[in-house]
Amino acid sequence: MKKWRRLLIIVTVLLFCLIVGKIYYDTNVFTMNRVSISSNQWGSDQPLQILQITDLHNKDFGQHNQSLIEDIQSIHADVIVITGDIIDRNTDEFSHVYAFIEKLVSVKSNVYFVTGNHEWDHPRTNEFVKGLQERGIQLLDNRQVALEKEGFPFILAGVGDASTDHDQLKETTTGLRDDSFTVLLSHTPYDHHVINEHAVDLVLSGHTHGGQVRLPIIGGIVAPDQGLFPKYDKGIFDMGENQYLYVDSGLGTSVLPIRFLNQSQYSLITIRSSSSNI
Repeated sequence: MKKWRRLLIIVTVLLFCLIVGKIYYDTNVFTMNRVSISSNQWGSDQPLQILQITDLHNKDFGQHNQSLIEDIQSIHADVIVITGDIIDRNTDEFSHVYAFIEKLVSVKSNVYFVTGNHEWDHPRTNEFVKGLQERGIQLLDNRQVALEKEGFPFILAGVGDASTDHDQLKETTTGLRDDSFTVLLSHTPYDHHVINEHAVDLVLSGHTHGGQVRLPIIGGIVAPDQGLFPKYDKGIFDMGENQYLYVDSGLGTSVLPIRFLNQSQYSLITIRSSSSNI
């Protein structure tokens, strides 16, 4: 009996150490998630690559996120987008984020940002957003811009955070053409009923943190605005004919400073033409 009790204690301690080690790793070591989407709306044989950063929550991976910057610099994406919650509602000092933003803009000049709920919940919202713009970030709340890659046009649209009622989706998507590839940035994921009503091909979101703590098979346990076992917790979702939602689980944490089975990440989304063989 004593032998089995000793063995049980050893196994319990080892399991505890493995779980703690996994929590530390998932929370403090980031990875890049690669996502590939085929669309008949993208007319070029050359893929469009969008690098998405979301839900940093003032997390610092090294000195002013230098390791993160170096990783991003090696990718050469066509455009960089930030889908909200780059700070936490309780962030006292913006210097870490500002230093990160300055380095990010030096990597790629066209960096676009939409606000999240933590930006709007912060008492210094206007000051922070102004600071981002002064450092070269292009605010895309409730507006759209026409961009191109090697002569092939696409639309990048964005809305303010929907969970805090700062989105103007109908006004923002007015005038969008069905024959033009359109990416919508929205911190909070929309469900398929909302997406189907608008001429957007791909929605990039965050907000959920992938549930932050995930379980095998089950996935995310809880996500803001979706409650227990959220439907749109993490990953790519087919929302209808040639319409997709991608939810990035993000880099930072909120409420509890832990991640489990859900490593901190940013994403590289590659859009290819359905007729392309590349």
